Amino acid sequence: MSKDLTNSSVHRQNILNNPYALQEIEKAAHIQGIPFEGHSVVLKEQAAAFFEVTVRTIENYLAQYEVELARNGYEVLKGERLKDLKLNIQSLDVPETDFGNIFKSPQLGIFDFRAFLNLAMLMVESERARLLRQVILDIVIDTINERTGGGTKYINQRDEDFLHSWFEEENYRKQFTDALRDCVDMGNFKYPLYTDKIYVSIFREKAREYRKILRLHEKEKMRDTFYAEVLDLIASYECGIAAMLQDEMKTQKRKLSTWEVDEIFRRFENLPHWTPLIEKARNKMASRDLAFRDALHRHLEEYITPLQRDEFERFLGKKSKELDERLEEAKDVMRRLKERD
Repeated sequence: MSKDLTNSSVHRQNILNNPYALQEIEKAAHIQGIPFEGHSVVLKEQAAAFFEVTVRTIENYLAQYEVELARNGYEVLKGERLKDLKLNIQSLDVPETDFGNIFKSPQLGIFDFRAFLNLAMLMVESERARLLRQVILDIVIDTINERTGGGTKYINQRDEDFLHSWFEEENYRKQFTDALRDCVDMGNFKYPLYTDKIYVSIFREKAREYRKILRLHEKEKMRDTFYAEVLDLIASYECGIAAMLQDEMKTQKRKLSTWEVDEIFRRFENLPHWTPLIEKARNKMASRDLAFRDALHRHLEEYITPLQRDEFERFLGKKSKELDERLEEAKDVMRRLKERD
């Protein structure tokens, strides 16, 4: 989907929280700033010159987006830190006129690199800002693709928790389908019907809707694309509903009708303890899919939040691995345990 960074705080924050993309953007942008406290900073006068706008324009954005820019690295210096910055400026080999009357100022606002990019993603008046936004988007896409081996459809499998959740859900899936087979007086239609009811209850989408959003081919399995938290919740539903079906069949001493099964499902999904788990699963699915897969779950838009840095570490960092690697490691562990026995 087309991303307009000027209109989406979620898209902006996802980029600014992605340390791998920021590293590559900083290399490409090569913004010359003032050395300060181990990194480079830019004054609002320098930002205005770079974006070819007035200082007043920069001040307007600072007033309108004060909280967002401060969260991403903009700050106002006073006291000793301001003195240190002025000393650093004096040591630069540039004319004093380049910095106006800042040496007399009792405070100065500075943008670090994240805040500078944040400003670029907000500014609509500047052609340079527009070009920088395009570079940013291209680099973000390239960085994610490079770190995931060329695609993000199965980025969920890079999570170290995925494999365990995947295996566990397979076991509970069998309990669920066995219960449908043994306890429900319907044809084979019952399997996709009640699977869809679980999906709709958890993430408001039937299987065909989810497949369309993630652009899955006919032979690709939906469950191979679910995040660990979603698999865990699906497994909990499958386990719980299976147990309730079996209990009800024993009580009735016969197989259950579709109306009876629907009522069991209704009671089950309305149990209050599901609420925080469902809220979490919806947030993870909607937010991660938007950031990593560029996939928008419209029924879950209200749950979308920016990903935090640890989410990028989890799926793109050192701990993330391809599923094949994890399967090989699991096989090696099982082999060592067998040899020990």
